[in-house]
Amino acid sequence: LVGMFRRLAPHVRLALVTGETGTGKELAARALHSIGPRRDRRFIAVNCSAVNDTVFESELFGHARGGFLGAADNKPGLFELADGGTLFLDEIGGLPATAQAKLLRVLELGEVSRVGALDTQRVDVHVIAATNRDLRAEVAAGRFRGDLFYRLSVVEVKLPPLRDRREDIPYLTAAFVREIGERLQKPMLGLTPGAEARLTESAWDGNVRELRNVVERAMLLSDGDRLDARDFSAMAKVVNAGNEFELPASGV
Repeated sequence: LVGMFRRLAPHVRLALVTGETGTGKELAARALHSIGPRRDRRFIAVNCSAVNDTVFESELFGHARGGFLGAADNKPGLFELADGGTLFLDEIGGLPATAQAKLLRVLELGEVSRVGALDTQRVDVHVIAATNRDLRAEVAAGRFRGDLFYRLSVVEVKLPPLRDRREDIPYLTAAFVREIGERLQKPMLGLTPGAEARLTESAWDGNVRELRNVVERAMLLSDGDRLDARDFSAMAKVVNAGNEFELPASGV
């Protein structure tokens, strides 16, 4: 996946990232942004299923004063704020129907119209959408616009579950150690070979999200400058030749 992201990042303007819950779809979006030509511009993330129709349209496209009840001032939307950068639309399958039509217009024309406004504004935004839903099935059921789906999926990145891409675990773990170490002000040099082997063999039913949580818990409890297998002693389930078995809590 790392190699694919490096090939895509310089060129992709629209992308759809799909995969199970917790597979790291936002991490993939941030990677495409951070190694692309807009790395020094804004990366803005929004959950499309988190708010109701009217509020979401206002958040995404902005609103004009008096555009709806309670709109006391002009407000720029996320597309305007992300101008020149990247907008990450998480859970795109939950986007309200009215917002789907407006989003399609922005993607096709590069223009955004605030709620309640008559004029339009030009925006230059790279859009990365993500979903754990089968959007083709959503289109067939009439819950998602087909034209919007095909526009978004110019480049579709399918993220396999972590158990099917174990080669990514060392890269992800190293990134988490750096990030969490900075946040906790607890820098670490990395992992011992035994710890890396333990993580690589684990089942990871919760995918990348579970890996991150496990690494953070180990860093909170560790007294050394490297994480070793004992720091992951709370992990019991591992995989050996495709068969799951249980390790004792102290097993390394």
